[in-house]
Amino acid sequence: MLSPQEQARYNKQIILPEIRVEGQERLSAAKVLVIGAGGLGCPVLQYLVAAGVGTIGIADGDKVDISNLQRQVLYTEQEIDQPKVVVAERKLKALNPNIHIHTYHVFIDNSNAIKIISNYDIIVDGSDNFTTRYLVNDACVILNKPLVSGAIYKFEGQVTVLNYNDGPTYRCIFPEPPGDGESPNCADIGVIATLPGIIGSIQANEVIKMITGVGEVLSGKLLVIDTLTMNSHTFSFKLNEANKQITELPKQADASCEVRIGLINYNELKYLLQQNDKIQLVDVREIEEHEISNIGGINIPLSSFAANYKSLDPGNTVILYCASGVRSNNAAKQLIEFGFKNVLNLKGGINAISKR
Repeated sequence: MLSPQEQARYNKQIILPEIRVEGQERLSAAKVLVIGAGGLGCPVLQYLVAAGVGTIGIADGDKVDISNLQRQVLYTEQEIDQPKVVVAERKLKALNPNIHIHTYHVFIDNSNAIKIISNYDIIVDGSDNFTTRYLVNDACVILNKPLVSGAIYKFEGQVTVLNYNDGPTYRCIFPEPPGDGESPNCADIGVIATLPGIIGSIQANEVIKMITGVGEVLSGKLLVIDTLTMNSHTFSFKLNEANKQITELPKQADASCEVRIGLINYNELKYLLQQNDKIQLVDVREIEEHEISNIGGINIPLSSFAANYKSLDPGNTVILYCASGVRSNNAAKQLIEFGFKNVLNLKGGINAISKR
């Protein structure tokens, strides 16, 4: 039963003929886990809490960084370096004190996915990497939990609903994850500030539809929105029964046969630069990024690296850096393939330096 205060709070939703008191009571009884409290997770959390979803779980092992503030609208400069889940819980409780919130200051991985996800009715994936997306998908298949998946890239976003009423899974539309270095995140390719809000709001909308039983859910459908043109397309995909046969989570990737790139931290880099004049420091970010801020060295963007790497001397040690370490790792692998012997990658990129 809704209290008089709750009926007043949710009045504009309750008076919708499709929802009414019964739908609002379903929202109040629902348990939703949001994985990732970043660009997508922020609007998802705000709208689900505002709409009256009774129990919310938030899983994120990250802390607030100044680079988050352009799009992660729950946070302010005063909260930099605080755990996102702690800040999110405080802000969301202020928005709606009637909601039960459980926080998990961890990144979802093989060791905790099943335990955490099993406590919720619906899972929302707001992660920014393919490893987590496939892991969460597989956990939801094992536990038979519906999953609302969102993704953003520059000016384009995607939303789909997976494993809903025995519907298709993430592997039915994307059977295999991309290779290492083939899927840079927001730190490497950027994203327009408003896009996470658009896609996150659609994810929250799908959750509300599933709980209340109204409308047509994006099960077996991938909605793609281009915010530069405001064109949208919906692509249909079907269930591959083989993707329902998952009984255990994938093991951590075995990198024993892969090229291992040596890592160097910023203090070690500074020492080497002082002691050795045969160090070649290379920023593989785009020209515009290099001009805004850099830690020295020459600029050879990854996008044109294969055509321009010959300016480097294979006899010297080459140290590569980018924003987060993803693009520079990719460039390092290329150099090794080209015959370079002494190649290092700046651990965590220059973003790690700003967090020191």
